[in-house]
Amino acid sequence: MSDPLAPGSVIGILGGGQLGRMAALAAYPLGYRVHVYTPKADDPATQVTDRTTIASYDDAEALAAFAQAVDVVTYEFENVPARTAEILGESVPLRPRPGVLAICQDRLKEKDFLRDHGIPTTDYAEVTSAQELADALADGAIGRPAVLKTVRGGYDGKGQLMIAPDSDAEAAWSEMAGTDAQPVGILEAFVDYALEASVIVARGVDGQIASYVPVENRHEHHILSQTIAPADLNPTTAQRATDTAEAVARAIDLVGVMGVELFVTHDGDVLVNELAPRPHNSGHWTIDACPASQFEQFIRAVAGLPLAPCTRHSDAVMDNLLGDEAGHWLEIAREGDARLHLYGKAEARPGRKMGHVTRLKPRSGT
Repeated sequence: MSDPLAPGSVIGILGGGQLGRMAALAAYPLGYRVHVYTPKADDPATQVTDRTTIASYDDAEALAAFAQAVDVVTYEFENVPARTAEILGESVPLRPRPGVLAICQDRLKEKDFLRDHGIPTTDYAEVTSAQELADALADGAIGRPAVLKTVRGGYDGKGQLMIAPDSDAEAAWSEMAGTDAQPVGILEAFVDYALEASVIVARGVDGQIASYVPVENRHEHHILSQTIAPADLNPTTAQRATDTAEAVARAIDLVGVMGVELFVTHDGDVLVNELAPRPHNSGHWTIDACPASQFEQFIRAVAGLPLAPCTRHSDAVMDNLLGDEAGHWLEIAREGDARLHLYGKAEARPGRKMGHVTRLKPRSGT
């Protein structure tokens, strides 16, 4: 186990979006400096960091210089090119490790990983042709309804297609084949869930684990709209969700923070839907409702510090501000119980995450 990074050390972050921005803001109270690497000069994180490298992720010379300028590298999105991770990992610690990226970038590898480690997830099948899709949709296999997904590149509902009982398999395959260069797909059984939940789990370099309470997530057009903390779950189901997320963190050898997205069934079972090996949108409420936010835990983990407790002093409801909803910033700012966070994005587009607002409530339960 390596020594913790001393104050004044430089944390390198791949990606300049809002997650990188909020991670950087959490690094400064701990005494760290932040260097962001992003292809886009106007990304949100560039507004708050000590230094920024503007270069493509395949620029070997820029990556080498970046590696020399930082003490550890992490990432704020999981679709970092594999070669980028390899180049950086040769000369500087990369946390989470490159193997975590390889699993979480590929839906099929992710499902196989969960299955191989006995972690409950949805039924699924690899499909590489319209005929294989038709076979998997047949009774006795995955069946219908089902969800056809690309193996790579999915985010906020992209790269997936619901297949209804009367859908044509060949037409569905043709539609999805045009969205991804990868010919391989994954078909997942549709889950009639009671609610969608997630657990934010942190794991340090020493194996220490800490996790926040399970939360309920509500989506509009496949984009997270609202997170309710804590989720309204009975104690047994809540513990099952926490245990599942922590089992994933151990099995994947996480160093950092991970959002474990879950389906909670009507019977109280918990199924892993997707993994996000970085701070997660459903954990933004922790900034205002917890002594240590998911972003502080993220920085602590990648810097080799002990994790803080994941306790909360308040319950919370976090609403994303999508598109022109951020235009209501003044009305929100006038609310006494609202905590407004804007990401500094210049252009509002439909569905684009422009900020979020967290409203606190008295703490309930445990």
